[in-house]
Amino acid sequence: MTANTTNPKDTPDPGTTTTTSTASTTDGTDGTPATGGAGWTRRTGRAGRTGGPRGGKGRKGKAPVPAFRHAVESREERSFLVRAGTAGTTRVRLSGYDLLTGPWYTPLTFFYRETLDGAELRASLARTLRRYPLLAGRLTRDGDGGLSVLCNDAGVRFTEAVSPEPLREYGPSLRTEPVIGNLLREVSAFRVVDRDTPLLKIRLTRMRGGGSVLGVMINHSLADGGNTVAFLESWSREHHGLDSPGEPFHDRTVLDALGQTSTDPATVASRAFTGVSRARLLATNIKVGLHKLATVATRFEAAELAAMKRSAQRQLTGEGSWVSTNDVLTAHIWQVLGALRGRPDDAAEWLGMIVSAQSRLGEALPAGYWGNCVSNSWTGTSAAALRESPLGQVAQDVRACLDSNTADKIRDEIAFLNSYRGAGVSRHVMSVRAPDVFDTALTVNNWSQFPLYRIDLGAGRPFWYEFPDLPVPTVHIAPTPAEDGGRDVYLCLAQEHAAEVREPAWLERLHAHARTGGGAVPEEK
Repeated sequence: MTANTTNPKDTPDPGTTTTTSTASTTDGTDGTPATGGAGWTRRTGRAGRTGGPRGGKGRKGKAPVPAFRHAVESREERSFLVRAGTAGTTRVRLSGYDLLTGPWYTPLTFFYRETLDGAELRASLARTLRRYPLLAGRLTRDGDGGLSVLCNDAGVRFTEAVSPEPLREYGPSLRTEPVIGNLLREVSAFRVVDRDTPLLKIRLTRMRGGGSVLGVMINHSLADGGNTVAFLESWSREHHGLDSPGEPFHDRTVLDALGQTSTDPATVASRAFTGVSRARLLATNIKVGLHKLATVATRFEAAELAAMKRSAQRQLTGEGSWVSTNDVLTAHIWQVLGALRGRPDDAAEWLGMIVSAQSRLGEALPAGYWGNCVSNSWTGTSAAALRESPLGQVAQDVRACLDSNTADKIRDEIAFLNSYRGAGVSRHVMSVRAPDVFDTALTVNNWSQFPLYRIDLGAGRPFWYEFPDLPVPTVHIAPTPAEDGGRDVYLCLAQEHAAEVREPAWLERLHAHARTGGGAVPEEK
């Protein structure tokens, strides 16, 4: 197989459930309403229900919700502005990695069986923001077209809502829209820069009979997935009065200084990104917008993964034959989805792996660096070879793809991105695989080592976490709530493929190493 690199954009799920926005004033410290005022209250319309195998018609102007997802409605809202109380004039210039994502928002949703206390959450959030001043700041455009964050403590929006519905048993068999009200519709990437638009939004929904849903939406230009979760973990520790290990490091100039063009022609030739004309950039973005995707979640139990790894390992011998559980799982999913797509034998099939650049740079970058610091590697083969190769061989190719992310490759990447930012054309940089990503590629984003189920904010650990649909075909790997060695896998695919992979025959192929096969079949709603 051959290797290449990229870094696809991450954009939020368009599905939301409320209809209007609110505003309030605060005292600037703990997010409570200012003297003489109260949080604004409103009633919102009911969320559209689903129907039919591909999602029924929602309310006028609303995109239908996929039939295997449930829309939670909320009716009363109060909005607060939470500040750290440490306003300043510090300006943090964003790095080339930060600029790649654009000012989109990434929503994560956590489900708790007990009821969270909004006032206590706002108080601990205000204290946490003192260590993360960028989250309470505002994005502004630099003279060369880059972006900076003005750390002026303009505030974080915190919305409380009440739902007339009871909390349901969400999980792989019953998913829901990211429950953050209409926050996504309130903010587009075109209304963030040089506007008074919060870069972090929190939505707490209290469910009838107890339980809470916490929606968190961070502007992706500030942090990658790992650092987003690091902030949430820090908030959790602050809420319980615990110290956080180390201080977050926000100065991007340290990362920029590590850029150095590689002297290896192969490294230069396989760069993750390329500069394109305005016309090609527009055409690619339009192509992305025309595709409709849906996400299916399924659970791989620990015993199933162990059997899968044993099967792959038996096919490998000699030096360099070790592969990880995630390597094998990734290879297995790639092969099954390649068979499902059924492309011609000589068609190209590409697999993209999102990887931490921070770990490759080692001590050259401060351990607490907080921002976007991820790269991608690609490995490719023909559709026939993907279908016919032994699982162990494909897993070995996945491992080699990950190992190709050397410090030299990352430093070259930083230098390349710095050059485009310096020339004022960062917005013309795109993934080398972006033009054909829907036809030939699948991206894997592995969060299985992230402490997603340790975000305790006073009501115990969440029992489920929801990941948004993405704009390109993606496999998102997460830990299970029990953190027992299993994996919850989110398959974001073209709608027709998402519907097909839910059929028993394809679920059996996905779970061929389970004792009984089948896996979790999403419930129709």
